[in-house]
Amino acid sequence: MKLRIEDNTLRLRLSEEEVAQFAAAGRVAAVVPLAPGPEGQLTYALQQTDDDSTAAAQTLRVAYTPGALSVLVPKALGQAWLGPEQISLTATVDMADGHDLRILVEKDLGCRH
Repeated sequence: MKLRIEDNTLRLRLSEEEVAQFAAAGRVAAVVPLAPGPEGQLTYALQQTDDDSTAAAQTLRVAYTPGALSVLVPKALGQAWLGPEQISLTATVDMADGHDLRILVEKDLGCRH
């Protein structure tokens, strides 16, 4: 899984195998060692959520704690994305400080000739 952070944009690109793992487990994660020891690792993940009850749960969200970054996908949205017709998910999230964060999740399936 590829993570790209640029300005106010967060982008995840998943290989075909990672999309299959997300379909089976509802989660796919990767770890980047940034410094020695477990405290020096960054874990980033795409995580399916079961709570589809509120308007906020109908779109992509981000959860962040030191060392862990997760893009949260409501179950219904994630299931639709797993179909062959939809390649990407996108959302713009209003952050508490008045800035917007654009989130993009893409299938990186390569060329099909």
